[in-house]
Amino acid sequence: MEPKLRIRFEKELRQASEAEARGHFQLAWHSLERAHILSQAHARPHLQVHGAMFCFAWRRGNLSELAGQLPRLLLAAPGSWLGRAPLGNTGGANVGIFTPMPIPDDLQAIFQEAARQEGQEPHRQAP
Repeated sequence: MEPKLRIRFEKELRQASEAEARGHFQLAWHSLERAHILSQAHARPHLQVHGAMFCFAWRRGNLSELAGQLPRLLLAAPGSWLGRAPLGNTGGANVGIFTPMPIPDDLQAIFQEAARQEGQEPHRQAP
C-alpha cells in the first residue's frame, strides 16, 4: 500500500475507533466504509477492514451486518489479489459485494496523488 494511502487508511480506522468510543456509531461506520474504499486493492488492509466491520457489528449486535461480513471476510483477500474488488464499494452488507460505487472526491484525490508518486495509472471513478 502506497504511503499516502496507508496514512489515510490508518487515520480512518483510528477515527472509527474514536467515534465508536464516544458513542458516535454512524460516524464510526462511515470511517470504516472510507477505510474500506482505500484498502480494496491491498489484500491485508482489505481483510483488516472487513475484520473491523465484523467486530463493530458484533459489538452493536447487528446480526444482518455480521452475516453480510462473513462472505466478505472470505472474499476480501482473493478479490484484492485478483484485482476484482469493485472500485468505491463501501464494504457493508447494505451494498452488493461486487457493486462498484462512486469514490468520494477527497479519496479520489488521494488515489491520484499516490498513483503519481508510484508512477502508476490513477484509479478511475466507478460508473
